[in-house]
Amino acid sequence: MDLHSSTTIRIACAPGLAPLLEAEVRLLGCPVTAVDDTGLNTNGTLIDAMRLNLHLRTAFYVLYLIDEFPCETPEDLYRHVSFIEWENWLPADGYLSIISRTDTPAINNWTYATMKAKDAIVDRMAEKSGRRPDSGPERDRFVINLYWRKDRCWVYLNTSGQKLSDRSYRRIPHKAPMQEALAAGVILSTGYDGSMPLVNPMCGSGTLAIEAALIATNRAPGLLRGNFGFMHTLGFDAGIWEQLRAEARKQRSKSPPAPIIATDIDEAALQAARKNAMTAGVEHLIQFERCDFADTPLPPSPGMVILNPEYGERMGQVDELQGTYRRIGDFFKQRCPGWTGYVFTGNMDLAKKIGLKASRRTPFFNAKIECRLLKYELYEGSRRKDEGGRMKDE
Repeated sequence: MDLHSSTTIRIACAPGLAPLLEAEVRLLGCPVTAVDDTGLNTNGTLIDAMRLNLHLRTAFYVLYLIDEFPCETPEDLYRHVSFIEWENWLPADGYLSIISRTDTPAINNWTYATMKAKDAIVDRMAEKSGRRPDSGPERDRFVINLYWRKDRCWVYLNTSGQKLSDRSYRRIPHKAPMQEALAAGVILSTGYDGSMPLVNPMCGSGTLAIEAALIATNRAPGLLRGNFGFMHTLGFDAGIWEQLRAEARKQRSKSPPAPIIATDIDEAALQAARKNAMTAGVEHLIQFERCDFADTPLPPSPGMVILNPEYGERMGQVDELQGTYRRIGDFFKQRCPGWTGYVFTGNMDLAKKIGLKASRRTPFFNAKIECRLLKYELYEGSRRKDEGGRMKDE
C-alpha cells in the first residue's frame, strides 16, 4: 500500500448535501471532478483521504478507489477481486466488512455480490499468507465498498469505516435527533460563521447548537473520533495522522464566538444536550436554558434564530402541531424583529401556519423525508416601498 499513490476518491453524502460538501472539499484545496445527488469525486492520495476524514462535516464516507473493471457475471466479480493484491492492504489477522450496492441484471440480491467478493478476498489472503481474515457486518475496522452497476464494478477502500456523521459526541441522543452531518449542512447553508449570535429554541439533544459551535470555532469534526477505517490497513502511518491532527488543532479559532443559546422545555432533552456538548468539548460555548421556546432569551445584538420543530407522522400529531407552528410565527413577529429566522421542517402544510413568507426554501432530506429549511427576514417595523419601488423598513 502506497500512501502517496493518487486515485479517484469518492465522497458520499446524504441527498441534498452535495453542494455543501463540494464547497467543503474545494475549501480544503481538493479538485472536484464530478458531482451528483449523493456525493462527488475528487482525486488524491491516502494522505488526502485521511485529511478529508478529519475535516469534512457533511460527508458520510471517504472512499479510495482500489480498482474498477468490467463485470458481467458473479464469476467475473470473483476473478477480478481475487486479482487485487489484498495482502498489501489487509492484515492477515484483520477483520473485513464489505458494503455492496448492485444495479445489474447479473444478480438479483446484493448479498450474493458481498459473499462473492468476501470469498475472493479471504481466499487470496489464505493463499498468500496462510491465514483467512475474519469477516462480518461490523464496520469498525477494514471496510470495502463494492459498487456493481450494469456491466462495470468499482472496489473502494472505505477510509472512514463507520459514517463520518457519527461524531461520537452524541452519547445521549434523546428522541428523533437530527443526524450530525445534516445539522452541519443546515448550519453551513445559513452562512453562519460565529460572528453573530445563534439561538436554537426547541434544541432537543443539542445537535444544531453543537455543530454551530464546532463551525464557529473551526474545530475539525474528525478530532472527536478515535477510530477510522484507514487505521486498520497495512502501512497506516500513525505519525502522519498525528501530524494532520496537530495541524487541525492549530487551525482552531482562539477567540470565542458570539453567544450561542439553546433552549428546550424538556429537562431530559437539556440534560442530554449538555452532556453531548461536554463530550464534544463545546459546553462552555453554549448557554443552555430550560423554558418554552417563546420565552427563549435573546441577546441584545440581532443574529440568527433557528428552530427544528416536530412535523408529525400521524394525522393526530399534525393537528396538535398546528398551534405550535402558529406560535412560532408569533415568536418571530413579536420577539425577533431585526433577526433572521429559520425553520427546518418536513411538513410544508404546517409551515403555512407560521403566517410569514419565507425568503428562501432550501431542500434537504431527513432520512427519507423531504424537508425544507425556510428562511424568514424578520424586519423591524412594517415595510413600504420607497420612491424607486424598493422595499425599505419604516
